[in-house]
Amino acid sequence: MTLGYLVPEFPGQTHAFFWREIRAIEEAGTPVRLYSTRRPPVGSCPHDFAVEAVRRTTYLFPPRVGPATNHILRHPLRAAKAVAYIAGLKQTSAKGKSRLLALLPSAAMLVADAHKYGVTHLHIHSCADAAHLGALAHILGNLPYSLTLHGDLPVYGTDHAAKMKHTRFVAAVTRSLAQQISQISPQTKAPVIWMGVDCDLFVPGLQKVNPVFTVATVARLNHAKGHRFFLRALARLRDDGTVVHYKIAGDGPEQNRITAEIRELGLQDQVEMLGPLDETAILGLLQGVDALALTSIGKGEAAPVTVMEAMSCGLPVICSRIGGTPDMIQHNVDGLLVEQEDVSAIAGMTARLARDPDLCRRIGEAARITALSQFDHRLNARKLLNQIAGTN
Repeated sequence: MTLGYLVPEFPGQTHAFFWREIRAIEEAGTPVRLYSTRRPPVGSCPHDFAVEAVRRTTYLFPPRVGPATNHILRHPLRAAKAVAYIAGLKQTSAKGKSRLLALLPSAAMLVADAHKYGVTHLHIHSCADAAHLGALAHILGNLPYSLTLHGDLPVYGTDHAAKMKHTRFVAAVTRSLAQQISQISPQTKAPVIWMGVDCDLFVPGLQKVNPVFTVATVARLNHAKGHRFFLRALARLRDDGTVVHYKIAGDGPEQNRITAEIRELGLQDQVEMLGPLDETAILGLLQGVDALALTSIGKGEAAPVTVMEAMSCGLPVICSRIGGTPDMIQHNVDGLLVEQEDVSAIAGMTARLARDPDLCRRIGEAARITALSQFDHRLNARKLLNQIAGTN
């Protein structure tokens, strides 16, 4: 088998876990041909693998006219069925259907490329328009496909039942997402497969002695990641006499707002903005801090890979109850869970860790054990391959 592997706008800042999975699949003996919807902006991926990933990826938009047109002309009946698929979508507006019609040449290009290079299955890491692209490729070229759902279904548009109808399976990165799939498309197989972490690389650092308890967040700087709630917890702790340092890694649209909040709260001496980091720098950061915080809110967060990486490094994690985090973390055993937006709880959990090194150590050691047993990327890549092969 040669596996086609499609990720929208690949590679990006948060795509290290895709690259890990790709490499693990190839290490298991399955060749991978990479596809993406469109080329990402230059410089948007800070990781060392970015150049190789771009070189290996076939970008489907804008489509190459020759292969796409030739395939459609040779298979007019299939092209008509693809148009009928779009026309039959029940929850998509007329404007949305017009936009999806523009995917037909890209789907035809995908089929032509897959046939040329012997791709026998396509796995798509999205349930948005890229899933429609997979459905169209299946209609145009009988290309088997599967999907992975990474967040709550409403985030990924509408007409999910149509996207899923002819899939081999739709993997979910948490049990709660698998339940959403079953509600929308009861006949669809919905195995839970984590996006894993390299537990051989993300290991606990040497004994560290930070003069001040130090917490990190590694996440895109956007509203849903909830940086402001940890900042407000820091200010509350400071006012109560407990000083904690905070390192923020990542970039995004909320950078100016976060910087302004740091200034408004008077936390300039406690908070360091690190910008986007590559995987090596993220590893160094996690091995040098005392804990990780991820105080996300809303929908869209499922099984945060940064939590897996921190747990693999033996760090206690302070994390919102969101998406699949209650599946990942056993509260007070291998991590600490807080309700969304609960600044008092965030401050309290942070203070507990800052004041009790033995608690930090115990939770960190348990987190490492959980990561090894559940989150290892090779283990989860094998689960994906088994599902594609039709075995369990």
